[in-house]
Amino acid sequence: MSQQGARRNTRGGGAVWALVITSVAGFMAALDNLVVTTALPSIREDLGGALHDLEWTVSAYTLTFAVLLMFGAALGDRFGRRRLFLVGLTVFTGASAAAAMAPGIDSLIAARAVQGVGAAIMMPLTLTLLTAAVPAERRGMAYGIWGAVNGLAVASGPLVGGSLTEHISWQWIFWLNVPLGLALLPLARLRLAESHGTGAPLDIPGTLLASGGLFGIVYGLVRGPVDGWTGAVVLTALFAGAALLVGFVLYSTRAKNPMLPMRLFRSRAFAGVNAASLLMFLGMFGSIFLLSQYMQGVLGYSPTEAGLRMLPWTGMPMLVAPIAGILSDRIGGRPVVAAGLFLQAAGLGYLASVITADASYAVQLPGLIVSGIGMALYFAPASALVMSSVAAKEQGIASGANNALREVGGALGIAVMSSIFAAQGGYESAQTFVDGLRPAIAVGAAVVALGGMAALAIPGRRRTGGQGPTAGPKTEPATDPATDPATDPATDPATEPALATTAPTPQH
Repeated sequence: MSQQGARRNTRGGGAVWALVITSVAGFMAALDNLVVTTALPSIREDLGGALHDLEWTVSAYTLTFAVLLMFGAALGDRFGRRRLFLVGLTVFTGASAAAAMAPGIDSLIAARAVQGVGAAIMMPLTLTLLTAAVPAERRGMAYGIWGAVNGLAVASGPLVGGSLTEHISWQWIFWLNVPLGLALLPLARLRLAESHGTGAPLDIPGTLLASGGLFGIVYGLVRGPVDGWTGAVVLTALFAGAALLVGFVLYSTRAKNPMLPMRLFRSRAFAGVNAASLLMFLGMFGSIFLLSQYMQGVLGYSPTEAGLRMLPWTGMPMLVAPIAGILSDRIGGRPVVAAGLFLQAAGLGYLASVITADASYAVQLPGLIVSGIGMALYFAPASALVMSSVAAKEQGIASGANNALREVGGALGIAVMSSIFAAQGGYESAQTFVDGLRPAIAVGAAVVALGGMAALAIPGRRRTGGQGPTAGPKTEPATDPATDPATDPATDPATEPALATTAPTPQH
C-alpha cells in the first residue's frame, strides 16, 4: 500500500479499524496461552490424563505457536499479510471448535496444537498490519492499546478460564473464540489493506531446524520429571534439540534468505529487547501456571475466586500499558521496559518469600500489584522497540521473531518451573505444594531480573537536529549502520507506510 493510500485509509477510519481488528485477534491468540490453567482440574475429571498430559494441553499450543511464528510472518510477507491473516484466523477458529468438542485428552492436545498453528500465522501479522495502517505520530498510543489488550489477555487467562469453567463448562474456554473469529473474518477482509514484505523465498530448512530443536528441548523438559533426567528418551530429546538449534544458527548465518537473519542480532536494540522478552515470558508464564493452581489446590479458592484474586496482577496491563506507551514516546522505551521487568521480578520475589500453606490474600496482595505494574510497563514499549530496531521491510520478520521468542520463553517457563516444582515438592499435600512452589517462583523472579539487565543493554535514545521547538525528530537507525537497509531508497513500495519511524520517539 502506498503512502497516499495509507493516508486515505487513515482518513476513512482505517487506522481505528486496524487497531480494533488486530487487538481482538491478538487477544484471542494471547488468551489461549493460559486460559486452560484454571480449567485443568475439570478437564482431568472429564477427560482423564496424567499430570504431564495436562501440561501438554498448555504446551502443545505454546510450542506450535512458538516454532511456527517466524514461518507465519514469512508467509504473510510473501503471499500477502491480510490474506495470510485471514487464513490463520480461520484455522484458529476451526481448531477452537475442535478443542471444545474433543472426546479425549489426546484429541484435545491435538486440537490445541492446530490452534497454535493458526495463531502462529495470525499473531505476528497483527503488528505489521497495525504499523502499516497507523501514522507514525500515533503509533506510540496504538502500540500502548495493542499491548494493553494483549497483556490483559495473557494475564487474565486464568480468570476467564476459571469463570467459564465454574459457571458454564470448560468447553466454553474454546467456544468463546468461535463467535469472535467469525465476526473478525469479514471485518478483516473489508477493513484491512493488503501489504507485502520482501517476497523472499520461504525458508523450509530453517523452519524444520528451529521447529525440531525447540520441540526437542521442550519435550525433554516436560518428560524429565516423569521419566527421570538421565532417561534415554529425555537425554536424546535435549541433546538432539540443542544440536538442531545450533544447526539452525549456523545455517541462518550462511543461507541466502534465512527465516531469521542472524545479522539482525548485530543491532544491540534488537538483541536486547528479544533477550528481555524471552526471559520475561519464561519467568511470568511459569509463575502464573503454578500460582493459579496454588490458589485453588492449596488455598481452596474456586476457579472464579482464584481468577478474581489475581486481578491486581492481571488487570494492571489494561490500566497502565497505554500510559507506558506514552512514557516510551517521551523518555524512550529502554527505561520503561527495564523498570517494568525489575518490578515484575520484585513482585515475584516477594511472593516467593511470603507464600505458605495458609497465606492470607492480604499478604500476597502487594506482590500481585507490583508484578502487575511491572508487566504493564513492559508490554507496549517492548513492541515499539522491536518494530523500530529493524528496517521497514523486515518488520514482519522482527515481529515473528519477537513473538516466537516470547512463546518459546512461555513454553520453557512452564517446563522449567514445573521441573523445579516437581523436584522440590509435589501435589501430595498443601505443604509439599508450597515446598515446590517457593523455589520455582524464586527462580522465575531471578530470570525476569536477568531480562531487566538485558533491557539495560539496549542503546539509549539520542537526539538529532537542533534544540528547542525547531529541533529535529528523535530518531533511531533501523539496525546497525553497517547493515541498515532502511537507508536504501529502492524500498518495496508495498511497505512504504512502515518506513516512517514506528513510534514518535523510538529508541536508538
